[in-house]
Order: sequence, then C-alpha cells, then structure tokens
Amino acid sequence: MKQLLSIILFLAGNQLAAQYQPPKDSLVIKKLAQWQDQKFGLFMHWGPYSQWGVLESWSICPDDWVTRTGPYADNYFEYKKAYEKLPETFNPVAFNPEKWVKAAKTAGMRYVVFTTKHHDGFSMFDTRQTDYKITGSHTAFAKNPRSNISKVIFDAFRKEGFMTGAYYSKPDWHSEHFWWPYFPPKDHNVNYSTTKYPDRWKKFQEFTYNQIEELMTGYGPVDILWLDGGWVRPSQKADDPFNQDINMPHIAGMARSHQPGLIVVDRTVTGEFENYMTPEQEVPEKPLPYPWETCMTMGNTWSFSKNDQYKSAHRLLELLVKIVSRGGNFLLNVGPDGNGDWDPVVYQRLQEIGAWMAINGEAIYASRPVAPYSTNNIYYTQSKDEKKLYAFWLSENDTVTLPATIQFSVSATRKIKQVSLLGAQKQKIKWSFANGLVTIQVPDALQHGSLLKHSVVFKLELQ
Repeated sequence: MKQLLSIILFLAGNQLAAQYQPPKDSLVIKKLAQWQDQKFGLFMHWGPYSQWGVLESWSICPDDWVTRTGPYADNYFEYKKAYEKLPETFNPVAFNPEKWVKAAKTAGMRYVVFTTKHHDGFSMFDTRQTDYKITGSHTAFAKNPRSNISKVIFDAFRKEGFMTGAYYSKPDWHSEHFWWPYFPPKDHNVNYSTTKYPDRWKKFQEFTYNQIEELMTGYGPVDILWLDGGWVRPSQKADDPFNQDINMPHIAGMARSHQPGLIVVDRTVTGEFENYMTPEQEVPEKPLPYPWETCMTMGNTWSFSKNDQYKSAHRLLELLVKIVSRGGNFLLNVGPDGNGDWDPVVYQRLQEIGAWMAINGEAIYASRPVAPYSTNNIYYTQSKDEKKLYAFWLSENDTVTLPATIQFSVSATRKIKQVSLLGAQKQKIKWSFANGLVTIQVPDALQHGSLLKHSVVFKLELQ
C-alpha cells in the first residue's frame, strides 16, 4: 500500500510539475526568488470565531463532515445567526502585534501571511464594501485606535523587515451575492446558478475585485496575495450552471498594477496565477520541481482552540529541516485567541526555535536542495554559490548525543577543504573524504558536552 501511495504521489507530482506555469514577469520572478530565500514564515488565522475557540468559518458551512458544539449546535440557522453576531462581542483588547513581531523575529521567521478575510466573510480590515468588518458599526473593537487590524499587523511586521502576505478567501458565505438568502446554502459552493443569474454573480466578482484592490492600495507594500477557496474557479465543464469563475486575469492585473512584482497564489488552481504550490499539513517526500511552501499548524487547528495540543520545538525544527532540504518554505500557523494574544506555549516554542536558528540559520536561509537530499537521519542543503554544503544530523531527542563516528555521503564536485560543526567552530574536527563518503571523528567534548539541541549541522566548505 505504501509503495502504491508513493507511485501515486510521484505521478501527481509530475502532473503538477507539467501544469505549473513559471511567471514571465521579471519583477514577479525576482520577488519569488526573494521569497524562496526567506524559508520560514508566520501564518495567522484570526477572527471573531476565535472567541468560541471553534474551527474558523467552517462551522457555518452545511457540508456533511462539519460538526458543531455549543448551545446552538442542533439548529443550523440558530447557530449561524449566533455566529454572525460574534463581531458584537469581539473586542481583542490584548492585541499587540509588536509582541508577535518580536517573538516571530526571534524565532527566525522572515515573512508573515495574515487572514484578512476567511470564508465566513468577516473582513479583518476597513473595507468599504460591507459593514461586516472589524471596523463595522456593530463591532465591539471598532472604536479602538488600532481597529484596522490587517493594516496594523502589516505595518508592524514590515517595519522589522518581514515580507508581507495578505490571505484572502475567494468564497464569501456572508455575501448575498455568493450565498443568496433566497436559497438555503447546500454546501461550500455558490448556492444559485451563476448562468441563470449572471448579474448577481457579476456583483460578487465586482465585490471581490474591489476588496482586493483596497488591500493592494491602502495597506502598504504587499509581497504575496494568498488566495484560498480553490473551488471558486472557472469550471472545466461546458455550460456548467454553477461556474464560479472569479475572473483572475482581471484581479491579478489590477493587483500587480498597484503592487509590481506581487506573488499571486491562487492555491490549488494550477496555472499562471499559482506562482507557488501550497501543500497543506504535509511535507513532500522528495524535492518538488517548482516553488512550494508547506502551510502547517503549530497545534492541531488553524484557529485558536482552548485545548489545542502544540507540536514540540523539536518536532517543528525537524519539519523545518525536512522542508528546506527538499527546497520548500515552511509557513507555520498560530491562532490568536479572542482576547488578541497567543497561548503562552506558542511564545515558548518560538523562543526555543530561535535559539537553534541563531546557531544554524546559515544552513537554512537562502539555501538550495542538494543530492542525495537525505540519508537516514542526515539532511542536506547547500549555499546559493555552491561553495558550502550543510549536513543536518537530526537527533531523536531534544538533547544531542553524538556518536564517536559519523559518516555520510556527499556528491560534491569540488574538493572539501574544511569541516566544522556550527555552534562549535572553535573545536577542531578530524575528518576524511573517500569514495563519496565523509567520515567525521567526533571529539569527546562534542559527543556529550556540546549543549547543542535538537539537531546539529556540519558545515563543509568547498574549494
């Protein structure tokens, strides 16, 4: 079964590679290369739903896999009504993005993607297209001087050198032009025939265009437009009555007219507007032949959950190494709570990650995958100029205990002139290279007393 799955994934990867269309715009190509060098980013799902600690948006969707909890769980319409009143009590007075920036920067993160609007249609920015927004007349936080949350977040992160990305959901379950109240919603798709009612769909296209234009013109330089809800796309069926073509050429052209070089990620919709791929909650087994980013939660859920179980720093660093060694970026998600702060565990995890990155970051940033990519617990990267190779030795435990001898294969075309251990460069290491294998004799002081954690990185300098 596992072998069959590997074959399926391999074929799917080849199919995606064939469908991937590299950007032709030189400014987009340049921005994409810059983004690929960042390697580690912060994702945040946040909205009024965070007060309940429920799954973002989906609890109001009538898809049959959705479950609901709470006093309204047995009545969909009562639940949706209560859900849509959440902005009236959403007052995140602990909102302090500078605190988040400090923690993310310490962890070594270099870009941020924030949910300006999720599928439920609540805008976390001061849009003029609807009053269902963080600055709306019925929103508790509206009078706060920092109520335009998306702008405040982007400004705070950009000030510290972060690339910024605006997550935006194409479907909008609050808009009367997507879920028309005349019909009950049947699932996550538009609930009326767009061919029978083209004027209504046209209004939704205009609504989407106008909101994205606001984000592209009033929120400073934006590097990434991260579009979710891939089911909103042109239909491949002729005369499909529920065609959900949002007119991406019109949107992307407008967005780049305001933000030259903008990376557009129309995720899961392969083609010219998906500048990089976004495997969700998974790490590809092998390097992928196109730009990509694993988006993954630090806990079990995208949005805040009161009893979430967070991955250990050890596990998160292992994921980072595996992703980067295969040529990807790691977009790690955290969900702020209803009061406007992260769980204390999140800060702890980011601090631990930052301590490791302070020592080993040079093997992560601006690196490139290199064969053999990984062997056993060894993972490889190389510098852009190909003058340095890095071999990550992943420890099974938080505390690293190195064996007396470490051996790994290297496919270097240049002669190795020096080998050192990041974090212990003053300690001389005996090594040899023969028949494509590097053999390292680990000094006693480094086997047990190095104080290094999670994994260590051997740096091979080439002539």
